[in-house]
Amino acid sequence: MTYRLAASAEMLFLDLPFVERVERIAAAGLEVEIWDWTAKDVDALVATGATFSSMTGYVSGTLADADGAEQLLSTAEKSLEVAERLDCPRLNVHGTGLDPRGLPVIACHDVTPAMWLTAARTLERLAALGERTGRVFTLENLNTAVDHPGTPFARAADTIALVEAVGSPHLRLNLDLYHAQIGEGNLVQLVERALPLVGEIQVADVPGRCEPGTGEIHHPAIAAVLTRLGYDGVVALEGWASADPARALESFRTAFTPAP
Repeated sequence: MTYRLAASAEMLFLDLPFVERVERIAAAGLEVEIWDWTAKDVDALVATGATFSSMTGYVSGTLADADGAEQLLSTAEKSLEVAERLDCPRLNVHGTGLDPRGLPVIACHDVTPAMWLTAARTLERLAALGERTGRVFTLENLNTAVDHPGTPFARAADTIALVEAVGSPHLRLNLDLYHAQIGEGNLVQLVERALPLVGEIQVADVPGRCEPGTGEIHHPAIAAVLTRLGYDGVVALEGWASADPARALESFRTAFTPAP
């Protein structure tokens, strides 16, 4: 297995204080993902000694309108300062800002050609920030049918097109296979198509967004294609525990440990 495993501290061990969630995931030998850094004690996170794989790379803003783009880029600069303190290599962004329920702050169901151009230019500027600081921004695909209705540039096909248009190693895909299964399916071919652009892969089962083995996705098939293609990045569980979080982590680890 050439890739590494991580898990989101936002969705596991929810009965524990956040720093203890990070410690539990790190103690299990996994890297750690976090979301909104503004709600965290960053010094306490640093003190855990955990390896942070990914964090949210902006606080507010959007990709496809001028004012929203300036806001996104301004808060991305602040996020980069936190990433430096956490030694976190990847900062995640979406097509638009999301509220605490995962809904877009400004919903958009029809994306115009002008919006595509503005989004690509915003992402070029974001990639330049990443290049300046030696970090990578990742653009995540989402689903609009269940979790994030009204989010522009949500499909994996959309994020692939934008990342290809920018053409920078400092802008990569956060390929979320939970969202892709709901929105597009055909996951093995999607992974094969997208992998040269991938900065990180996230997984959870469908339906329910819990650990592998609780739904319809055959995660060992994903693990096999990642191994066959020599993927050496991170695969992260961004999902809830169906019952015991420690057992959920073991189910995730088992699904992504290829058979000899």
